[in-house]
Amino acid sequence: MKALILAGGRGNRINELSSVRNKCMINVDGRHVLEHVLERAAATDIREIVLVVGYKAEEIINAFGTKYKDTPVKYVIQWEQKGLVHAMECAKDTIAGADFVLFLGDELMVNPRHRQMIDEFNKGGVFALCGVLWVDNTDLIKRTYTMIKDENDRIYRLVEKPRNPLNNFMGTGSCVFKNEIFDYAAVTPIHHQRKEKELPDLIQCAIDDGKTVKSFDICDRYANINSFVDLSEAEGFLR
Repeated sequence: MKALILAGGRGNRINELSSVRNKCMINVDGRHVLEHVLERAAATDIREIVLVVGYKAEEIINAFGTKYKDTPVKYVIQWEQKGLVHAMECAKDTIAGADFVLFLGDELMVNPRHRQMIDEFNKGGVFALCGVLWVDNTDLIKRTYTMIKDENDRIYRLVEKPRNPLNNFMGTGSCVFKNEIFDYAAVTPIHHQRKEKELPDLIQCAIDDGKTVKSFDICDRYANINSFVDLSEAEGFLR
């Protein structure tokens, strides 16, 4: 099992900060956002971290080098920032046939449960696990994705940035995948608004092909750093 961390984008919605640095290198609670993510990855039993970088890549490479807490780190350059699925495709050869746990370089969590999610995945019987959490405020789900799932947590439908969330389950970018998820990248449709391929649509292609995808309760609190509001919320709950 490897860890794949996506940290290539600029983050135009937080432009005042990301104009001078990669948004994953913004400080939250005294550390770079990306260091919080690396900490979560290194706390699992993964054998290697693959870090996709692009915008201001040298800042990240110089900060973290080739090892994080005894876990080897390899870098992949995303020369064009064309979305999450494209970033994943850039790392396909470096992942080299391994199953992997996906992290987004701008996600912060309270009480993350990635080790437990990997343990559940390793029991077999699933193609992928999607990290989700229950939120009282469904407006938060409009920032990520919503889903339809059954009482056994099997997911049947994912919707990126829904105008009307289907329930109180909020999807995150933390997922565990069989390596064969890369086979669906070529057939993933381009999102009509964002003009790039989105993670929920990639996973939906696997679901539509009959693969078993389930949800997993990944954390207690969550923030994806895309705005100053997200930044303020994250600072508050991490304290």
